[in-house]
Amino acid sequence: MNVGAPEEPVSLNLFSVIGGRKTLAGSMIGGIAETQEMLDFCAEHGLGAEIELIDADGINEAYERVLRSDVRYRFGIDASTIR
Repeated sequence: MNVGAPEEPVSLNLFSVIGGRKTLAGSMIGGIAETQEMLDFCAEHGLGAEIELIDADGINEAYERVLRSDVRYRFGIDASTIR
């Protein structure tokens, strides 16, 4: 996914896309109205990010898990645990 326009033209080897059955998509950067529309759509359809919520003290352990590829979802840091 490419959001916004790159500063320089992009060169792409299409065989790397079709050979791996990948999809390339793009979008202009949306403003506040577009962002709110997207959030409303997600709320209406029960869509949301799947995260593993961690305390701030668990950041180092989370990083080690990333290095071991032991992560199913993105980590979200509970801001109330930041000191």
